Order: sequence, then C-alpha cells, then structure tokens
Amino acid sequence: MKLVVGLGNPGPAYEGTRHNVGFDVVARLARRHAPGETARTRFHAVVIEAVVDGEKVLLLQPTTFMNLSGTSVAEAMRFYKLSPEEDLLVLVDDVALPCGQIRLRGGGGAGGHNGLSDIQQKLGTDAYPRLRIGIDRPGPIPQRDYVLGKFRPDQRELVESACDEAAEAAACWVTEGLSTAMNRFNRKQTA
Repeated sequence: MKLVVGLGNPGPAYEGTRHNVGFDVVARLARRHAPGETARTRFHAVVIEAVVDGEKVLLLQPTTFMNLSGTSVAEAMRFYKLSPEEDLLVLVDDVALPCGQIRLRGGGGAGGHNGLSDIQQKLGTDAYPRLRIGIDRPGPIPQRDYVLGKFRPDQRELVESACDEAAEAAACWVTEGLSTAMNRFNRKQTA
C-alpha cells in the first residue's frame, strides 16, 4: 500500500486556488487510476482507493485545512503501518518554484509551508517524499492572500500542464520508486 496525499483546503471557496494544487493532482490520479470509485471520508480526509499498474494506492485529501494536514496523514500512516520514507508521497504547492515547474525530493525542510510543517511535526520526521508544484512567488501581494487566490490567466495553462506532469510523476513514484521518478521528472525549467 502506498499513500499519496494532496494538500489543500476543503470546500468550494478554495477550489481552483494556488494552495489547492495538491488536491487537483489527487483528483487527476483518481480519474486516471480509480475511475468509478466512490470517495469516502476517513482519517479526517476524503479518500479514494486506486490501483496504479497493480500497486494499491490510497489517495488522500485532508479535510482538516492546510495547517493541520499532519493529523490526517499520521492517522492513515499509523492505520496501515506505513513507512514515511518508503510509502508516503505528499503533493504540495511551492511559491519558490516557477509556475509550471515540479520538483520531487525524498525529504527536507518544510520551506515555510504550514502543511508540510504540520506533517513533519505529526510524523516526527522530515524524511518523506514530497512533490512540489510551482505557483510563482507572490511579489507585492501578501503570501497568504496570494496562495489563497486563483491563478491568473497566464498561469492557468502552465499549472494545468504541471498538474498533469505531477500526476504522471506520482504514478511513476508508486510503480518505479523515488530515484526513477526524480530522474525522469526533475528537469530544469527553460525560458
């Protein structure tokens, strides 16, 4: 069993916001690898069971709001007795990456992201894979307002492509492992 967690905030007010790209990637994975499966509520999250090339995967969207995402992740990890290093992938927005770029890493700090900070605190480790989806720096806009805002038209096409690529990268992580997925999907953005 693998656990793929998309971070975001629940509810219609947050749909399509920059902070919810993790939710968007999980939705793509569900459409591709769990067509017809019914989402249910468990672990303070919306969960869908999927199968990626024969591998069982639990797709999870925490309903605890971003800053308390670790509660949901820790509950699912404990229930299934999963290893953070081997069995967990977190999909998250990143203001430090250009819009349209993704980056997969095996661990590291939270980079100021409250959702990652809470997961790290609840799991007691930062050694878990995360796939960051670039949303651009906020510029003069306060970061909180920026991440809770909708994508500009010039960002929309870039982020749609990045979310598709992130879904492919997550599926690759499930079936071929972290090293292969990193080698295949961590490319420098060209101008």
